[in-house]
Formats: sequence, C-alpha cells, structure tokens
Amino acid sequence: MIEARRLHILRAVADHRTVTAAAAALYLTPSAVSQQLTALEQETGHRLVERSAKGVRLTPAGEILLSHTNAVLAQLERAEAELAAYGSGEAGTVTVAAFATGIAQVVAPAVARLAETAPGICIRVQDAEGDASLPMVLDRQVDVAVAVEYRGAPPADDPRLTHVPLYAEPFDAVVPVGHRLADTAEIPLADLAKDPWIGPYPGNPCHDVVVLACESAGFQPRLEHSSDDFRAVVALASAGAGVALVPRSALKGMDLTRVIVRPVDGVAPTRRVFAAVRRGAEGHPLIRPVLEALGRAAQEA
Repeated sequence: MIEARRLHILRAVADHRTVTAAAAALYLTPSAVSQQLTALEQETGHRLVERSAKGVRLTPAGEILLSHTNAVLAQLERAEAELAAYGSGEAGTVTVAAFATGIAQVVAPAVARLAETAPGICIRVQDAEGDASLPMVLDRQVDVAVAVEYRGAPPADDPRLTHVPLYAEPFDAVVPVGHRLADTAEIPLADLAKDPWIGPYPGNPCHDVVVLACESAGFQPRLEHSSDDFRAVVALASAGAGVALVPRSALKGMDLTRVIVRPVDGVAPTRRVFAAVRRGAEGHPLIRPVLEALGRAAQEA
C-alpha cells in the first residue's frame, strides 16, 4: 500500500529538484525525506529517483508515479473539502500569499467583505511575489496564492493547481518631468530604447513583463536601477534616474508630481493576475468563500 504522505514528498522533490530544498519546503530534515523516498521505492518495487551532483531527477518509473500522484493528491483535497462541508466548515483559518499591489487591489477588500459575510473565516495574509507564492501553495505552506502570469509559471491546466482568473491591468510608461516625450499622449516603447531604465529584479514576474515588452519593441532595456518596490521605482524616475513601466494599480496613491505617466502606444504590456489553490481544494467550505470574495473584489476594483 502506497502512503499518500510519501507521494507528497515525491512531488516536492520533483518540484524543488533537490532533497535539501524539498526538505526545507516540507519542514523536514533531508534524512527524513531520503528515508521516505526509500520507503516509497520499497512500496512500489521500483527505483523512483536518481541522485547526482546537480540534484535529483525522477526515473521513468518515478515520472509515471508522479502523474498518478497529482491525481491522487487532488482527490484527497476534494475528500477533505467534502468532509469539511459535512462538518459545516463555517469557521477556520485560510492563509493567502499575495504580492503587495495584489493585497491592496483584491486581498484587503476580500478580507473586509468576508468579515461581514463569513465572520467565522480568519484570513492570514503573507506578502510574497507570484513566483514564490505558487510553490508555497504546492508545499502546503499557504492555502491560496494571488499570483501573476510569468515565464516558467505553472500553466492554467497544471494538474496540481486550480487557477481562478482575477484581473488584467496594463503597464503605463513613467518618465521624469521634462522628458523629451512628456507631451506625447501615448509613448512608443521603441522611443525609450536609449534611456536608462528602472525596473524589478530578475525573478520578479514584472521583470519578465518589462523585458518582453521592450524586446517586442526591438530593444533590450538598459536596466541601471533595480527595485521590487514600485514606490522606489517612481521615486527614482522622479529624480531623473531613468524611465520605467509600472502596473497601473501600483501607481494609485503615489506622489506623481515629478513624473509623467502615459499609456504605452500600441499593445500595452499587461499583468494578468489569478488566484491559485491546490487542485481539489477549490470546493473546500473555507476556501470557496475566499475565492468568491477575491473574484468580487477584482470585479469591483
């Protein structure tokens, strides 16, 4: 008989590529993870992982078991959801990981709504970029992620996750007051090819959006300054340090007196935001109201 918790460990190793990283994500010791993998191999009668100096990879037998693992774990999530519904499930804690502007745009309004409509649900919020929040969901560190589409992100049909689209927003061009394009109604990105740029660090999903948009306009942005805080990005633009692309919602409430904000000419780069939960958990009586509140907040934003 294969133990479900060992399947969870197998998936964590496949996701993180090393025993050490998987152990850290699961709050286990590396030796405990190795022992569970060995026990799983004994249960299945097959070698499931191969270790090398570069990490761990699944054998063909391990890949076969992983494909079933995703289905098994999703079904267990559904079983937990139905049992929770049977026991009413009207009170409990749901942990949500989201990036800063996502918290302001949809998470905080959802928390306020749930305080009125589902007072038994306690929401705990963690600030995390989209590329960090999805692994947190898969590793059961949080229940819900509010994330952004980015290169390398799990696709919408990933068997491990259920995606719920929330909203899409354009990036606007931000240039210093007095910039040569300040009087332009819409700024063509190609006209900013020779400017110094300010943008998020590599790894931040918004970094990919900025770089891909510039590449589509025919140039590689010269990123002179880096910050994941858009207030810092705008402050640097205000100081004349460079130009930037900033999501429209991130500009709300900022001091924009020393910058010019203009739409991008043509097809604007877009940030697409979604909520994600472990597949099968979307019907849980605690998680379902949270997803509904996030969706309503996105519609009203």
